[in-house]
Amino acid sequence: MTVCFTTDRMLHFGDCDISGTAYYPAYLNILNGVVEEFWAHIGWPWHEIIWNERWGTPTVHLSCDFSKPSFFGDKLTFRLSILKVGKSSVRLHHTIHCGDEHRWSVEQVLAASWLDKHTSMPWPDAVKAKLESLMAPPEPADRRAVGAPT
Repeated sequence: MTVCFTTDRMLHFGDCDISGTAYYPAYLNILNGVVEEFWAHIGWPWHEIIWNERWGTPTVHLSCDFSKPSFFGDKLTFRLSILKVGKSSVRLHHTIHCGDEHRWSVEQVLAASWLDKHTSMPWPDAVKAKLESLMAPPEPADRRAVGAPT
């Protein structure tokens, strides 16, 4: 899976419960910040598209798997990959690590949405082209394993 965006976040005191363990609602808030940073990185910062163009990218599906706990003071590395770009949606995969240790992963679907109408919209052409350019190239249809029957 091709990773198209990576960033680090420290796990702060306010992100944890009384035992110093990451609190999952804080995880989701951190994830939202990572997604916002991704959009700025590719050229569409939320403050510009929301205020000037009046569209946004709300989450319409979110699935999380937590492998190991994280703790106050951990530096988490977020890796974002684009799995699929649709007419008005994009499916993202996130993996979150602390050093070499996998902590949690996420599948997320964002939808392009008109903020004033509260309806979906097709991606602007330039946005769709940029998202598609960041996806892993598809496997060639004629690619076979060595020694595979012909």
